[in-house]
Amino acid sequence: MEASVFKQAEHVLEEGGAEAVFDYLAEGFLQEKDYAKLFQLRVLRKRFDLGLPLIQSGAGEDLPAGKRPEYERTFMDAAREVGELFLAENDIPGAWPYFRAIGEPAPVAAAIERVEAHENMAAIIEIAYQEQIHPRKGFELILNHYGICRAISSVFQYPGREGRQDCIGLLLRSLHRDLLHNLKRTIAQKEEGEPETGSISELIAGRGWLFEDNCYYIDTSHVVSVLQYSLELDEPELLGLALELAEYGSQLGLMFQRCGNPPFEAFSDYAAYFRAVVGRDVDTAIEHFRRKLAECDPNEAGTAPAQVLVGLLSRLGRYPEAIRVSQEHLRELDPNQQACPSVLQLCQWAGDFEQLRKIASEQGDVLSFTAGLLQASRPQPVDSHGS
Repeated sequence: MEASVFKQAEHVLEEGGAEAVFDYLAEGFLQEKDYAKLFQLRVLRKRFDLGLPLIQSGAGEDLPAGKRPEYERTFMDAAREVGELFLAENDIPGAWPYFRAIGEPAPVAAAIERVEAHENMAAIIEIAYQEQIHPRKGFELILNHYGICRAISSVFQYPGREGRQDCIGLLLRSLHRDLLHNLKRTIAQKEEGEPETGSISELIAGRGWLFEDNCYYIDTSHVVSVLQYSLELDEPELLGLALELAEYGSQLGLMFQRCGNPPFEAFSDYAAYFRAVVGRDVDTAIEHFRRKLAECDPNEAGTAPAQVLVGLLSRLGRYPEAIRVSQEHLRELDPNQQACPSVLQLCQWAGDFEQLRKIASEQGDVLSFTAGLLQASRPQPVDSHGS
């Protein structure tokens, strides 16, 4: 800051007093767009008005009880003012610390929603995605600006449950769109015109030549990763897209068929699962995963095959069957370590309070036993989510 400013501040004080100095400096900071100093000035002015020391003794200083509410109101008003000034300059990283300090993320989330390109994209993604201010938009920015590899890694590192399905849905739609484009382009080169369909399953039906000589049309590891994440999805449309990816994968050459660990060792396993959850070939899928469970060595596969089968049966509303599988294969597993519903949850959803009490008693769980006892004595309708 130029030396003349200091001299002018002295002059203004002599001519107009303290209030004039504050107004003079505020005008200068606004003109220079030095909003950080403007915030500090607003707080300094309130400290002066309240007769507090003008140099803070520390972040944890004790304020007189009678002066704290007014001081805190000024702090919040100043943070809000400065945050909005930063947003008006499209400086989201500059605005965020002020809105975060007063617990008002909404203006920042709204600004992030409008972002398409920004020189501070990495910082904006950090705020939107890692700090979960707008995780869906943050993930969209990752996908658009850094590509699908980075997006897949970001889903793995996702910091919470809220918004996770939205991000997986964006990832699935992006991969499906790219694969659809690549298949259509290849078909158009061999046939007259490009097919009109938006279905991958329809594109590959009757076109076995697409997969001759181990041809593939998108990174197979990306397909595997997206299918793994898609097991978490609930939206029927997205589950249908996941099924199309799995059916595409099932047509790939043998060298691409090894997908992962039991029970999802091949694309056909994913295809069976997604067919069931969209209401197709349900009994066939259940038998498929029963067979996988019977064939897997528990010492190598662990409890994953049993948990997948329990989860699938639960999604299909076949709770008595899910309870039997859980009791037979997951009895010793800590419910907190399960990726599928616990046996007590299944009993609740099934409305089987007698079995709920029996199992709770065996587990030494007096609260769940009591819950079963009370519900059995005064039964109430229970929906499939147990609410």
